Amino acid sequence: MPKKRRSAFNPMSLAFLDVMSCGFGAVVLIFLILDHQVSVRNEQADPTLQAEVRLLEEEILDGQENLVRIRNTRDEISLEVVEAQGLARQIEDEINSFLQQLAALENTTVASEETLDQLRADIESLEEELLRLQSSAIEQTGSNARAFVGEGDRQYLTGMFLGGNRVLILVDTSASMLDETLVNIIRTRNMSDQNKRAARKWQRAVRTVEWISSQLPVASQYQIYGFNSEVTAAIDGTSGSWLEVADRDQLNQGLESIKSMIPQNGTNLAEVFKAASQLSPPPDNIYLITDGLPTLSSVRSNDTLITPAKRLELFDDAVEYLPNRTPVNVVLFPLEGDPSASAAYWQLAQITRGSFLSPARDWP
Repeated sequence: MPKKRRSAFNPMSLAFLDVMSCGFGAVVLIFLILDHQVSVRNEQADPTLQAEVRLLEEEILDGQENLVRIRNTRDEISLEVVEAQGLARQIEDEINSFLQQLAALENTTVASEETLDQLRADIESLEEELLRLQSSAIEQTGSNARAFVGEGDRQYLTGMFLGGNRVLILVDTSASMLDETLVNIIRTRNMSDQNKRAARKWQRAVRTVEWISSQLPVASQYQIYGFNSEVTAAIDGTSGSWLEVADRDQLNQGLESIKSMIPQNGTNLAEVFKAASQLSPPPDNIYLITDGLPTLSSVRSNDTLITPAKRLELFDDAVEYLPNRTPVNVVLFPLEGDPSASAAYWQLAQITRGSFLSPARDWP
């Protein structure tokens, strides 16, 4: 029998298509099984390192702020030096003018000895002022570079803000300024006026006023009020007005008036803060010398006993009368039975950006 002819290979046969489909299916299955997303490893940051980084950032910010303060301080010091130098030149011109007048008077026969003596005294006074200004300029350029300068000149010894164009000194003249203990206050209150003025605590308050007045800039203005149940200007007839520090005789008169005051009655802090707010222009620095919270109110009351809580309430009411944006520098003397005074006056100094001082018994 003749051999059958082998059928020719057909690539499109059913068996070949089955093999190819199975292969493609396997490839697709493998493709689907595999994870094609990019794996991201979450690394937990070390909390300690993060805290150190934040600490370093805060230190950098603090350093930048301190750098700005230092630059401002340098500019203020430079301005003060320039002002002192300008005033020194002005005084030199006045000296030269006086010398010319003196020479002209000496060359004339009508010049009186009294006029010559007066001119010589004026020249000596101006020369002393010139030397003081020159030494002040040297000190400002040499030592103030280390000082911390904010709103006024701060002294490291006391932490007290010193200076200002219009300085108001408020002195507590109530009976509590006679002594630190209640028993001695009552005892001294029954003594003579001479003994009251000589009380050790009151003498410390007077010396504090003298110390503050000695730190006032020559070109500034001041006012001194004594307060107890009422407010009294140190110099009669000057209430509500500013006085010139350059007028030494008037300043000495005011200090002598403070020395002659007699501590008596209670403490009305609201009235003296009202008087401070009525000054025009307002003060730019206030020194408050006291020993405790107020005991009297501007509103009449039938209460015979003032509790510590009531004294704090009177204090909060009085603060409302203070001039806005005026630093209050508190010098607080000790007093028995008033534990809340220190915290209240410290908070007042912090809020107004002033300073708080509770001095030692031998200060100033």
